[in-house]
Amino acid sequence: MRWDGLADEACSLARTVSVIGDRWTLLILRDCFLRVRRFEDFQARLGITRPLLARRLRDLVEDGVLARVAYQERPLRHEYRLTPAGRDLYPVVMAMVHWGDVHRAGRKGRPLLHRHLECGRDFDPVMTCSACGEALDPRHVHVHPGPGARNPRHLPARQRSLERNAK
Repeated sequence: MRWDGLADEACSLARTVSVIGDRWTLLILRDCFLRVRRFEDFQARLGITRPLLARRLRDLVEDGVLARVAYQERPLRHEYRLTPAGRDLYPVVMAMVHWGDVHRAGRKGRPLLHRHLECGRDFDPVMTCSACGEALDPRHVHVHPGPGARNPRHLPARQRSLERNAK
């Protein structure tokens, strides 16, 4: 699998990595969810070079994750806002934040807490089954080819065997 060919893979994770799979892009997304919108603010928070930041923002706009919106006419200035596709990355970012909170927070604890405005309580993100609402555990999930599958080689050997036996 080649890095520049990830977008063409018959694998949803590879396609996603082709869009958000580098550290600067993930940190830009983190800041977007913290309501950072302007180029100068991204640069100040991240300490990233202007050309690299401009390239990452341009790529996120081209991939439909961010929209570039004018906020000032003279001089013309733009800000970057999450699109619906960008907002759909929230569970991905929150899952990564939670992993860092659990496995990398250190003795002092979490650097940021997340409060649900509807109930007013701090929360941990939990992934649940959309059909039954139960919390998901990877040991209790079966993966099988969907309509977009091209090649079952992406499945582990045990899964391929289960698929053959099911037919």
